[in-house]
Amino acid sequence: MKIGGLQKTTLIDFPGRIAATVFVVGCNFSCLWCYSSEIVLPEKIKDHPVLPEKEFFKFLKERRGLLEGVVICGGEPTLYKDLPSFIKKIKRMGYFVKLDTNGSNPKMLGDLIKKKLIDYVAMDVKVPKGRYKEIFGEKVKVEDIEKSIKILNNGKIDFEFRTTIVPTIHQKGDILEMARWISPAKKYFLQNFLAEKTIDPAFIQIKPYSQEWLLDVQKTIAPFFEICQIR
Repeated sequence: MKIGGLQKTTLIDFPGRIAATVFVVGCNFSCLWCYSSEIVLPEKIKDHPVLPEKEFFKFLKERRGLLEGVVICGGEPTLYKDLPSFIKKIKRMGYFVKLDTNGSNPKMLGDLIKKKLIDYVAMDVKVPKGRYKEIFGEKVKVEDIEKSIKILNNGKIDFEFRTTIVPTIHQKGDILEMARWISPAKKYFLQNFLAEKTIDPAFIQIKPYSQEWLLDVQKTIAPFFEICQIR
C-alpha cells in the first residue's frame, strides 16, 4: 500500500467514531474537479512523499485508546490487491474501518464486506448512470458501478452514497436521476464543490452552487431516502 497522506484525527469522516484518515496513492478516475491531484496524477505522484506502512502502524499503536477507527480513502483504495491484508492488520489492532470508494471494483468491495473486514462504506456516485462514459471514457465500466450500488443496497453493511455537486457537470435533473438510480439507499449526501487546487485548473474559476439552490435540490430528492443532507 502506497500511503500518500495521513490525517491524524477526524471527528466527521467516520460517523460515530473518532478516527484517523489514511490517503492511498493512485486513482482510476481522475475527476477533473478532484482536489487531490498530488495523489492522483502520475506526474505528481512520482514527486509526492510516501509514508511507510511501518510508520503508519506505529502511529496506530501509539493512538490505541484515543482513536476508534481508520478511514481508508484516496485515490482509490480498491485498486490495491494488498488492501484486504492491510485492513486485517488494522482490525487486529482493535480499530473499526471505513472504506471510501468510487465503486469501480465491486468484487473487492463484496469480498471485504463478506469477510467482515470493513464496518462502514462511503461510495461516491459521480454522475448519472448514462454519463459515466461521457465523463470518464471507456476505462470506467458503468456496470461495475451499478454492481457496487446493488451490493451496498443489499444491507449487509452500514453505508452512504455521496456526490460532489459541480456546476457545469451537474444540473438539477442529473441529481434527480442519480437519486432514482441509487434508491432505496438509506443515506445520500450532497457535497458542494470547492473551487480550489482542482486537477483541471479551469474548474478553479467555477463558482459553486448557492446553498439555496442545493437546499431546493435536497428537498426534491429527500423522499427517496431516510437521510438526505447537504455537507
